[in-house]
Parts: sequence; C-alpha cells; structure tokens
Amino acid sequence: MPILNRVAEFQDEVAVWRRDFHSNPELLYDVHETAAKVVRLLEQFGVDEITTGIGRTGVVGIINGNKNDSGKTIGLRADMDALPIKEETGKAYASKVDGVMHACGHDGHTAMLLGAAKYLSETRNFNGRVALIFQPAEEGGAGGKAMIDDGLMERFEINEVYGMHNVPNIPIGQFATREGTLLASVDILDITISGVGGHAAMPQNCVDPIVAASAAVQAIQTFASRNVDPMESVVVSITRFHSGDALNVIPGEARLGGTVRCLDEELRNLAEKRIGEIVDHAAQAHGCTAKVVYDRQYPTTVNHDDQVQFAGEIARSIAGDDNVDMNVAQTMGGEDFSFMLQARPGAFIYLGNGEGAGLHHPEYDFNDDALPHGISFFAELVHKSMPA
Repeated sequence: MPILNRVAEFQDEVAVWRRDFHSNPELLYDVHETAAKVVRLLEQFGVDEITTGIGRTGVVGIINGNKNDSGKTIGLRADMDALPIKEETGKAYASKVDGVMHACGHDGHTAMLLGAAKYLSETRNFNGRVALIFQPAEEGGAGGKAMIDDGLMERFEINEVYGMHNVPNIPIGQFATREGTLLASVDILDITISGVGGHAAMPQNCVDPIVAASAAVQAIQTFASRNVDPMESVVVSITRFHSGDALNVIPGEARLGGTVRCLDEELRNLAEKRIGEIVDHAAQAHGCTAKVVYDRQYPTTVNHDDQVQFAGEIARSIAGDDNVDMNVAQTMGGEDFSFMLQARPGAFIYLGNGEGAGLHHPEYDFNDDALPHGISFFAELVHKSMPA
C-alpha cells in the first residue's frame, strides 16, 4: 500500500511543526522548549500517558490500542537535538539561534514521530501499546543511553524498538537498511604529551612536546595500515592539535584529540590497546611522557535480523519492492540508537531525503516531502506488528 490517505491529509500541518523545530534548535540535553512542544502536541492528540524527564529531558508517550491484550509494546524513537553549526540555508524558517541549527534532520524525525502519534491516537487500530520515545542528546551526549539508564525499557515494558534516520541523496520515498552491523562505534581520543618547556632559542634545554606529538600523529595512522586486516574497516582521525601560545616559547605540553570508528567490537578493543601503546612509545622516543584517554562513546549499531526483515516488509508495503534496499552499505558514522538495540531487539532504517546538502552541513535541510513516508512507515509497523 502507498502513503496512508489520512497522513497525506495532515502533511502540511506536520511540516509546520517541523519548521518550528527547525527555527528554534536546541543542543544536547538542553531541549526544554522542544520537549515542551512535543508534550503539548501529545496532549492535543489524546495520548494516554506522557512522561517527561526520562534521560534528563526525554519524553515518552504511551498510546493504547483498541485492544490491549497482546502484552506487547513497540517502541518508536526520534531524536530532538540540534548541532553547533551556523546555518546557511537562507530559508524563511532558518535557525533563530546563532551558531545552532538542525543540520542532521532531527527536527524532521521528531515531526514524523509526532505525525505517527497523531494518526495512531485517532485510529488505535492495533492490539497492544506504542511507546513514543523522544530522545535528547544524540549528537555526542549519549541521550539514548541516559534514557535506558533511567529504566526506559523496563518502565514502559518495551519489547521491540525501531528508529529511523533521513539520508540525503537517497530519493524521496525510498528506504534502506541491512541485517547486522549498520553503523560504526564512535570513541573519543584525548591525548596529552608532556615535555619540558623553555626558550625557543635554546631547544637543547627543553624536551619539545610538539615534535613528540607530531610523531605520535603520524604513528597513530600505522594502526589502521599495519595492525588491521585490509578487509576490515576502521577510521582513526586526529582532529585537534593544540600546543603553546607564544612564538618564542617551546611549550611544556601538547594536546591531541580525535575519533576512532570501528565496525567490529574486537577491533575496537584492539584500537584502544594499540593506539595507547603507539602514542606512549612515540612520546618516549622523544623524551616525553604521554597520557591517553580512550573514551568509549557509542557502540556499533547492530540491527536484529528478524526485526530488520520485518521493517523491510513494512517499507516495501509503502514504497514498493524496487524502492527498498535491504543490503545498504555500512558506514563509519555513529548513532546512539545502538544502546537501544543492545537493550531490546529492533531495527534502524534509513529514509530518503532527496537531493541536497549532506548531514552536518550548514546548507542541509530536512525535506518535508519525506514526512508522509516516515509517518506511514511508523504507523504501518505498529498495525502489522500488533494486528487488532
């Protein structure tokens, strides 16, 4: 079946919500106004239960079906936070907050889940319960983990969980996913290399941490090239190098930072071990000492086979067989929906956003034409998973 007729009827209304979210972005856990708007709309729809403060600023809404004796609760998740990027779209509804914008489409994700809430509250043509999960702090704050640590799955008796993310330059109306690992783990490197500072004209009296740190940056790259099977995927990126403030002073310390991304947990363990050893040895070779903090942020995003096949079936019912890719390529991006997939069976699926700037780009914008496809997917997933 195509897009649900009722959903098509209120697409423009959902687009108004989406553009309001876009104009008023909020970062990480500070999504107070966004969460308040979500609550007000859920109340208007007649959602049965609304709970706030899950994972600090998350919201969970519960919709009961016309029948509720299946004992099943399906969780549907959307993220609410924006990014610290200055918007350059020039749209009439562009961000009103300087240096903050919805550059990843979380405004669209939230609006789609609200659209599904509106439809499901009206129809209730299912046997069971739907848990609408509006999550803060996906962009580096691990809001998904915070909600789970607050008892999300147990408190609301969630049996399965599903999430969706838009992808630019996949055509509108197309879906994509895959069994198993879909996205990489994301870990943060924070490296301090300490030497002995002094006058730049007298390097013989110093132990230069900049030279040691430069050697460490080069040496770190040998992990991917010489310690990892060429058929496996890992990306190590040093994205920050800071040392000193004066041109005539050799500083006493250099700081490096970056990320490590892997598609395999064993490789992730190896990365932590070997990068620590490599940095330590590079520092020692130049008479310095090193401290490496390897902060494990998000695990790999691993879909469950049965649930991803079910999600694919729902996507095909909306978009047609030719518009659903069930073996989309893995990517090295990360997603904290991974924590929810560790806690419960489920699947993460991509939704086409049409042509345009990529995610995390200052010219990115969610395409409102994608809204009814995502809403219909969520609604049909509930209908088919818990038939009345």
